[in-house]
Parts: sequence; C-alpha cells; structure tokens
Amino acid sequence: MTKTSYGDLSVAWEGHVAILEMHRPPNNHVDLVLLTALADALDDLDADDRCRAVVLQSEGKNFCGGADLSAPRGVASGDGGGIGPFYEAAVRVFAAKTPMVAAVQGAAVGAGLGLAVACDFRVAGLDAKFAANFVKLGFHPGFGLSHTLPRLIGLQRTNTMFLTGRRIDAQQAFDWGLVDVVAPEGGVRDAALRLAAEIAENAPLAVRFTRETLRAGLADAVRATTAHEFAEQQRLMKTEDFREGVRSVNERRAGDFKGR
Repeated sequence: MTKTSYGDLSVAWEGHVAILEMHRPPNNHVDLVLLTALADALDDLDADDRCRAVVLQSEGKNFCGGADLSAPRGVASGDGGGIGPFYEAAVRVFAAKTPMVAAVQGAAVGAGLGLAVACDFRVAGLDAKFAANFVKLGFHPGFGLSHTLPRLIGLQRTNTMFLTGRRIDAQQAFDWGLVDVVAPEGGVRDAALRLAAEIAENAPLAVRFTRETLRAGLADAVRATTAHEFAEQQRLMKTEDFREGVRSVNERRAGDFKGR
C-alpha cells in the first residue's frame, strides 16, 4: 500500500478505503497539531474520488489516551486558551463527509473517547476500555461529548460515565451501543477494514447523502457544545481540584479533592 503522511498521521489505501493511522505510541495523546493533521487529511480524502470509507487506527498499546493536559505546550497549558483552537479542529473532524470506522485497541479516554465517537462506527478489540474520566481530573467533559455521547448511548448511561469517571470494557460498550463490533484478539484492524469495505462497495453518492441526512446539524451542534464546554473547562482549570486531579491521575491514585 502506498502511504502518505501528515506529520504523525499516515494515510494508506486498501481499495476504496483510506486507512488513517496515528503514530504517537504507546498512548497516542492528541493535541492541536495531530488533530489539525487529521482534519486536513479528512478534507483531502473528502475531495478524493477514490475514497469511499475511512478507517481510523493508531500505533501502539492504546487507541488514544486523551489530551496531555500537563504538557508544557498541551491544550490546557497556560490559561487554557489552546483548548479553543483544539475544539475548532474537532468540529472539522465532525464535519468530514466520508464514513469513518474507528479501530479501538486499549484505551479510548477523554478526548480519545471523543475522537472515537466522532466516527460513524467503532470496532473494539477485547482489550478496549472506554472512559470519560474528566471529573477525576477536576475537569468538565469536552470534545463535544456532552452532546454526542447521550445521542449515542442515552442520557442515563452518559450520566454514569461522566459522573463516576469509570472505565467500561468492550463487551459493556457493545451492550450499551457505544461499540458496533467486538473483534477477536488481534483482529480489530481486520474487522474495522471489513466493515469499511462493506460500506465502500455501495454507491458512493447514495452513501454520502444518506450519511448527511443522518448527521444533519451534528457539526454545528458540536461547535455550540464545545463553546460551552470550553467556558466550563476554563473556569475549572483555575481550581485547586483541577491541579490535584491532574497530579493524581498522573500518579495513578485517587484524588484528594477539596471542592475549591
């Protein structure tokens, strides 16, 4: 397969299926650079007549461990102003016109969960874990998940994920409708490619317009939701609990929160 690259993102082809792979192992933390590269690649694929479906996958142990909030140049560094452009790039991903299948191995956490949910389908390996662990960080959910996750799994199950921060495994995610296929051990990429190929064998204009109908208004709703999420995240970033939350998650312990 011929490959092209967008920084830490590569594009390869299997027939009419484009395979986008993130190359930041082992955890594939997403930042503005990587998310912009993904949005740019999707724009190019939307304009390429060869492309009828996309598989989004990643190199390493985890699909995406979220955004690295503690990095000196991370999206939440300084006053958190980097979150705004990060969410602008996220809206571009939601606005992509080509059906996407996420191949999820290991963890899809925080922004990684948001990225998986931005896809039309999720294929999970047996080792997959999904979490919206924002409250464990003393943070507000982001990446449009306040809108997209209830739309996918319902409000009460979203409440459970958001307010406990717990991880759910591949089988529970399948039972809840978060995952469409649970692949056997070592088979997540093949299963995702098969699903994408099944989409790609259909009439491409019919697929695109049907998808547009089903996702009508989604990108605009995500834009409005991320604006609210951004405001809440900026407020919470100023708290002692946020600083403790980032420390505790990095140190793999329960947070000692004070409510201030």
